[in-house]
Amino acid sequence: MSISLLPDNPGAWTYRSWEDLMSIPREEREKLQLEAVRISFARLRNRIPALKKLADRQGVEQIDRIEDVLPVCFDHRVLKNYPIQIIENRDFAKLTTWLDKLTAHDLTKVDLTGLTTIEEWLARLEAYGMLVTYSSGTTGKLSFVPRSYDELGPWKYHFYNVNYASNGIDPWKVKLPTLSPTYRGGYQTMLKMMTLFNVEMAGGEEHYHTLYDSHIPADLMALSGRLQAAEDKGEVMSLGLDPALLEQRQAMLEQGRRRDADMEAWFGKLIGQYKGQRVKVGGTFADLYRVAKAGLDKGMRCEFAPGSILTGGGGMKGYKDAPDDWEDQVKYFFGVDKLGNQYGFSECIGNAPLCDHGFFHLPPYSVPLLMDTDGNALPREGVQKGRLVLVDPIPQSYWGGFTSGDEVTIHWEEDCSCGWKSPRIAKTIRRFAENEGGDDKITCAGSQAAYNEFMAFVQGEA
Repeated sequence: MSISLLPDNPGAWTYRSWEDLMSIPREEREKLQLEAVRISFARLRNRIPALKKLADRQGVEQIDRIEDVLPVCFDHRVLKNYPIQIIENRDFAKLTTWLDKLTAHDLTKVDLTGLTTIEEWLARLEAYGMLVTYSSGTTGKLSFVPRSYDELGPWKYHFYNVNYASNGIDPWKVKLPTLSPTYRGGYQTMLKMMTLFNVEMAGGEEHYHTLYDSHIPADLMALSGRLQAAEDKGEVMSLGLDPALLEQRQAMLEQGRRRDADMEAWFGKLIGQYKGQRVKVGGTFADLYRVAKAGLDKGMRCEFAPGSILTGGGGMKGYKDAPDDWEDQVKYFFGVDKLGNQYGFSECIGNAPLCDHGFFHLPPYSVPLLMDTDGNALPREGVQKGRLVLVDPIPQSYWGGFTSGDEVTIHWEEDCSCGWKSPRIAKTIRRFAENEGGDDKITCAGSQAAYNEFMAFVQGEA
């Protein structure tokens, strides 16, 4: 092996260069990954109540082959598997008890005195040493990832590494003013990552520009569906919510209605301010295309200095009927040759950068498997399409084995023309929920009855 890595400390792998990580021969990498997953499972099996419940019911005591991990992987719904009434009633004692089942840390000692909002609850957890973030999917229900400061170092080093891999600029050495058409701060996973890492990468707060200096409170995100339903019936006040929260919602709604105009004006100002300078521009593909289209329609183009970076993600969600050449239009408007892209999900630290030949390459601390529709492991050879399972052996606070909601195609052979040696995922990715009316019907590996019992336990019914 070209570098020496210890299987009992995969967090330290992130401290190595991307080139080192992408040069490990397959046989040695898979041997290392199996040992790291084996150690991670052994360490956490009896320390995390939810993992212990699932492992006991599935009869998994240890990992001998990488496929052994499938029956004890959580599906992507587990981190939001709480009764919604807990959120609606702002019952933080029950919410903490629920989260306590998913972490190796003892949350019974968290002081919950005086809490009235989810934002305050997340801040109280952070003060305790947790770094819990949330995301919301198609259902609108918040998923809480029980990360802690134990993972902060590897999380940061991976973030820097994968940004370097995406655009070729070393963020440790080169600080670029950053333009990001989004909100600032908060506990939503992507915004938290921006706060933790991107501000420093930009060279400081004054060089990190966001469309809005505020964020959408988690409470509004969590109650958005309920609030809309109540508003339709004229019953918002009957929910008993804090009037200040309702005022924030109204302000957010008004902000949303003028967002396109705000974004155009905001970008227009910064494009002029940074003319002739190197910058980093990031955002969702939909937002980048909106800005590019508005500018091109007016005959405008950016004149940033050569070496500027453009990076996006999030698909074209929120933008219908984008033309086939939308990506070329974006690159032409911003004056860059490459649009950086990454793939991953918030439960796992190691997301995958897109190489110049159109594949997402997984780092060695993201261990992939594929399942067929019956929950069986597909061969790890050739080209295979199936449901993606990723095992992240880095976390010490929570179990890192997750079954995703994505159907992907993996090329297992290390023959990508880019030269990176790792399993690679084709760019076309299908979201099961989007294609099945929002209901992702997952068949687990192992006993379905055991898995159902585990889900009931997490929710608090068993």
